[in-house]
Amino acid sequence: MASHRKPRTRIAGLRATPALGITTAALTSVALLSQSAQAAPSAPQKPSLEEVQKKVDDLYHQAGVATQKYNSAKERTDKQRKKVDALLDDVAERADKLNEARRQLGTFAAAQYRTGGVSETATMMLADDPQGFFDQNHLSDRLTARQKRAVDDYQTQQASATKQRTKATKSLETLSNSRDDLRTSKQTVQKKLGQARTMLSELTAEEKARLAAIEKKKEDEAKRKAAELARKQEAEAEAKRKAAEEAAAKERESDKETPDAGSGSGTGSGSGSGTDSGYATKAAKVINFAEAQIGKPYVWGATGPDSYDCSGLTQDAWKAAGISLPRTTWDQVKVGTTVKTADAKPGDLVFFYDDISHVGIYIGDGKMIHAPKPGANVRVESIYYMPIHSVVRPA
Repeated sequence: MASHRKPRTRIAGLRATPALGITTAALTSVALLSQSAQAAPSAPQKPSLEEVQKKVDDLYHQAGVATQKYNSAKERTDKQRKKVDALLDDVAERADKLNEARRQLGTFAAAQYRTGGVSETATMMLADDPQGFFDQNHLSDRLTARQKRAVDDYQTQQASATKQRTKATKSLETLSNSRDDLRTSKQTVQKKLGQARTMLSELTAEEKARLAAIEKKKEDEAKRKAAELARKQEAEAEAKRKAAEEAAAKERESDKETPDAGSGSGTGSGSGSGTDSGYATKAAKVINFAEAQIGKPYVWGATGPDSYDCSGLTQDAWKAAGISLPRTTWDQVKVGTTVKTADAKPGDLVFFYDDISHVGIYIGDGKMIHAPKPGANVRVESIYYMPIHSVVRPA
């Protein structure tokens, strides 16, 4: 029997709706994936050469600071080691004296035993507190003068030896702390220098060439400032020379007008020249020594004769002139008279950075001789290559 149901009418386009929904979802997913890809963290951007140079310079500077800490710790360690050695020698000497005093008392005790006398001496030697034994038994009243002296000497030597042993123990502890500081400073220097070397090794040949150009520009600017200072100092020297000549000429005219004025004329024309001459003589020795070191490598912690760090060079150079400077830049800056940069004279010490971690020897014309940094040799350079802290005249 046939069905009398009316067939359903299909509406055109009705089946397309699900397909459209699927397409929209797919497009949305693609968009989200695209956004996720864009939001993913990108590779770290490589620093510019200017940033590399600044970072390397900072690392060398930090290594310089650590080097001065190392020098200071080494100086303390060396002094403490000498002190400990002296104390240990003294302890050994006092131990010998104590043993001799003990031997003398033993002789008295043995003599008492042989003669059947009272053996308080032997008892005293075994007591923890010999003086307490005396107080209780009044042994000192029964001792001969010679025995009393021997007992007194024993007590004195025992107390002295104990005191020196205590000092030696404390000094050994201080020495151990100084060695720890020395080790820490050394590790810091090596770490900073290693970081700087790593950064430079990662540069390409082209980048190294560009970095050298940046360095050259920095050097040229420092040289320009040095030349400017040299011209200024030369002009001031010329002005002083003319003023001195004019003063001398006026003095000669005055002498002609008053021939009977006396023999005291001209005594004031050379005031201060003796001091200047003495300093110039010492400075010449300093500079001669420093010039002889040009080309020798910078090695942190070195004091010559084959290599130097900055303060090691200045210390050795002024030693050649008979002046003893401390080991570190932080102590050297305190020795002498501080002068203006414009008034710097050959032989003066020029200190750099706010933390006073570098020093060079001024040689005139805005230049210095210094031991720059690891990988470089002792050389002549403009004092404006680094930020100047102060200028000091040591003698």
